[in-house]
Amino acid sequence: MPISRLEFHTTGTDCWRLDTGLNRPGHTACYLLHDAGELALIDTGTSNNIPALLQTLRDLGFCASQLRWILPTHVHLDHAGGAGALLAACDNATLATHHRGLPHLIDPEKLQQGALAVYGEAVFSRAFGSLLPAPADRCRALEHGDRVPLGRHELLFIDTPGHANHHGCFFHEPKGNLYTGDAFGLRYEALDDDGRPWLMATTTPVAFEPDLWMQSLDRMMALTPRRACLTHFGPLEDPLKWQEQLRQSIRDHRDIALEEERLGTPAGREERLAQALMEKMLSRLSEHKPDVDEALARRLLQDDIRLNSQGLAVWLARRQKRKLTQ
Repeated sequence: MPISRLEFHTTGTDCWRLDTGLNRPGHTACYLLHDAGELALIDTGTSNNIPALLQTLRDLGFCASQLRWILPTHVHLDHAGGAGALLAACDNATLATHHRGLPHLIDPEKLQQGALAVYGEAVFSRAFGSLLPAPADRCRALEHGDRVPLGRHELLFIDTPGHANHHGCFFHEPKGNLYTGDAFGLRYEALDDDGRPWLMATTTPVAFEPDLWMQSLDRMMALTPRRACLTHFGPLEDPLKWQEQLRQSIRDHRDIALEEERLGTPAGREERLAQALMEKMLSRLSEHKPDVDEALARRLLQDDIRLNSQGLAVWLARRQKRKLTQ
């Protein structure tokens, strides 16, 4: 499937939002940056979209040897599943990501088994393809505050746990672009209201931590970014203006999970969480956009709600385990 692209900033450093086509158009992006003849790709999509991604580079007038950096925000497969395959195709590239996530790209066995448990073998194969290990000598583990050189500028890496404990964002200070992975939530352009976005937290398995996520948002917004570049989906102007909407969604997810925890009945938990989440998100959406098409909203939200409910169930199981060991 061809990769659609949007060039959204062309002064000094060129940047393209690339739609990988995963799940549906307008769902999963990666970002190609060009500066002084060097390229960086922030998030990769899956192994299945790497041939189309390489063709997109050629269509833009670049070659694979110009790719200097492959920069997953975290190692969930919609963000990093294609990292190993892309590294193999680009002989001058280095793969750099959060130090906690990098070992899972060097040896992706646990990553693959975890994804198989969530999605099942048929969906995994269709959506993600195969995971190619990344050679350790072509990788760099990133710590908070590290800088990644690209052309005449640098990208600042910041540690942003909450969605995942190995999540990091990349900030391009000269342009004010903050590449947020999942740390600024999910945006559904079809649910915008007169240009106003609607954001939802993503609590997919297995490392949701609401308090840490709030702290990460503090760290992100302290940079005063002009634009948040979401993997799901696309560049969003003036993120400080919209951050409270995401914070409320994080609180909603946390509160629904804690109410479920009070029931103390693990049987049927994911189904109850999914139902409660759908009701709450539709309620929030109707406040945001009173004339929303509810049938469309349900279709857009259902897969993410299912994954979010699984992630909240894992969070509650971890809380219970901690209580038993105290």
